[in-house]
Amino acid sequence: MDISGKTVLVLGAWGLVGNAVTQKLIPEKPKKIIVTSLYKSEALDMVRKLNKKYPHLPKGFFVPWWGNVLVREEFKDMDRREILLNPKKRRILMRDTLEELHDETLHASALYKLITKNKADIIIDCINTATGIAYQDIYSTYKNIRHKLEGNASVDELREISESLLCTMYIPQLIRHIQILYNAMHDVKTQLYFKIGTSGTGGMGLNIPYTHSEEKPSRVLLSKSAVAGAHTLLLFLMGRTPESAIIKELKPTAAIAWKRIEYDTIKKKGKPIELLDAPYDHAVKLKGKFDFNAFTPLKKSGSQLKSVFIDTGENGIFSRGEFEAITAQKQMEFVTPEEIAENILYEIRGGNTGHDIINALDNATLNPSYRAGYLQHFAVNKLEELENLHGVSSVAFEMLGPPRLSKLLYEIQLLKLVGKTMKGIVKITPELLSEKCTELVKTNATLRSEMVSIGIGILLPDGKNLLRGNELKIPVNTGESPLQVNPKIIDIWSSEGWVDLRVKNMKQWRQRLQHIMKEASLIDAEDTSSLHVRNKSYWNNFEKVDIGRVVSWLFIHEEKGNRMKD
Repeated sequence: MDISGKTVLVLGAWGLVGNAVTQKLIPEKPKKIIVTSLYKSEALDMVRKLNKKYPHLPKGFFVPWWGNVLVREEFKDMDRREILLNPKKRRILMRDTLEELHDETLHASALYKLITKNKADIIIDCINTATGIAYQDIYSTYKNIRHKLEGNASVDELREISESLLCTMYIPQLIRHIQILYNAMHDVKTQLYFKIGTSGTGGMGLNIPYTHSEEKPSRVLLSKSAVAGAHTLLLFLMGRTPESAIIKELKPTAAIAWKRIEYDTIKKKGKPIELLDAPYDHAVKLKGKFDFNAFTPLKKSGSQLKSVFIDTGENGIFSRGEFEAITAQKQMEFVTPEEIAENILYEIRGGNTGHDIINALDNATLNPSYRAGYLQHFAVNKLEELENLHGVSSVAFEMLGPPRLSKLLYEIQLLKLVGKTMKGIVKITPELLSEKCTELVKTNATLRSEMVSIGIGILLPDGKNLLRGNELKIPVNTGESPLQVNPKIIDIWSSEGWVDLRVKNMKQWRQRLQHIMKEASLIDAEDTSSLHVRNKSYWNNFEKVDIGRVVSWLFIHEEKGNRMKD
C-alpha cells in the first residue's frame, strides 16, 4: 500500500514502538500523522520534539491526541478508579460495556470520535490493549467482594462493588472495543489496520519466572495472555469480513527495548519513589499471625531514589541488574522497536515478512474441503429422500440461529407450498400470496404448531395480532417487561424472527425471487466456464424451490454475510 498522501493514526505513539513507527513513517510522505498517548503531557511533548526534529514538515503534520480509547470521550481523561467511584459514571461505563451497541454508545466513544474526526486511512495500533484490560485485575475485585460478603456490608456497598466487577470483566470490554473499532473504520473506509500485539509473557512459557505474585505464573499475567489471544482471534474474524480494512498483527515475543539510558530519579507510575528511614531495630516479630496493618509506617527520609536505569517505554524502567537478567540468553531476550517498525512498514508496503499473525492463522486454519463440498449434495439428497419417505418437511428447529434464519425458512416454505415453484410464486400477486399463506397457517395445525413450538411468532395479515408459543425468541427477553409496542417496533421484530403474513412482506418475497431469477437468467447459456455458480441450473430452471439455497442467497445479498476466504 502506498502511504503517500494518507492520514495515519498511530495509537500509543508515545511508547517505544509507536515512537519508532512514527519516525519511520515520515519518509513515506503521509498527509499527516495523528500522534496519540494516554496522557496529554506525553502527546504534546512528543509532537513538540517531532516538530523540532523535523522542522521542514508543514504545520499541523503532527496532530496530538490523548486519552483512554476504551471509554466514551467524556471519560477519556479520567482515571479509571475515579470513574468507578462515581455511581453515575460507573453505571454509564457498565451500560457502555455490557448492553447492545446502540448508536449513542458508538458515537460517544472516544475511539470512534478519534477515527471518524480524522478520517484515518491507516491505523497503526501500538497500545498494549491486553495489558490495559487484564491489569484492571478482576481477582482483586473478587477479593474485595468476598470480604464485603463475609462482613456486614450495606446494600449500597454491595451494589458498588458488584457494578465495579461487571465493569472489570475482560472479555466484554474487548468485544466492545472491537465492535467500535470495526464500525468506526467501516464508516470512514479505513484501508488498513495494523495491531502490535503481545504474547503476554515476552515469548516465554508457563514457566516464566517474571510474575506478579507468589503464584507462578500469576493469574493476572495469564489473563493478559488470554486477552491478547482473544484479541487476535477477533482481529482474525475482522480480517475475514468483506469490505473491511486489511487487518494485520505483529506479535513480538521478546522484551522490547530501549528508549533511553540515564542516571535520574526513579519513578513508579509517574511518581518518584520516596526513600524511607529504615532503622535496623524496627524489625517486626514473626510469630502467630502476620498482620499487614500491625505495623508502624516508616518515615520518609526526604530523599528520592536516584540511580542508573534503562527506559523500556510502557514496560517501565529497569535497573542494570533487572535488564541484564531479563535480556540474557534463554530468558526473554529482547527486540528493538526499530526492528518492529521496519517489519510494520514492510508489511504495509505490501511485503511479506512472515510475521503477520493474521496471515499465519489464515494459512494454518483448516478450510472447507473438496470432499465435504462433494458430500454436501449427498447429504441434502438423503435429507430430501427421508422427507418424502416420512411425509414431513424439514424446515427449521431454531438451534442454529438466528431466529431470522428460522423465520425466513418458514416463510419461503409457506410460499413453496402455495406456489410450488419459483415461477409459480412470482405469478401470484402479493395480496393473494398473503391470503393463501394465511389460509395454510389457519388450516395446517401441524405446520402452525411447529413454528410456534420452536419460538417463532406468526404475525397475522392485519399486523396487529400474533400467534405465539410458550417461548418467543423475538423480542429477546432481557428482563425488561412489558415492552412498548408500535408499528415501527413490530416491523423490527417481524424482520428479526416472526413469520410475517402481511402483504408488504409477500411483495418483498416476490421481488427477491424475481431478483434471483433475473440474476441467473442474465448468465449466458453458452457460458459453461467456472465463473458462475448460481446459474439457472443451480436453481433447477426455477421449477423447484430449495428453501435453504434461497435463504443462503438472502444472507449473502441482504445480510452481507458472505464468506470471503476459503
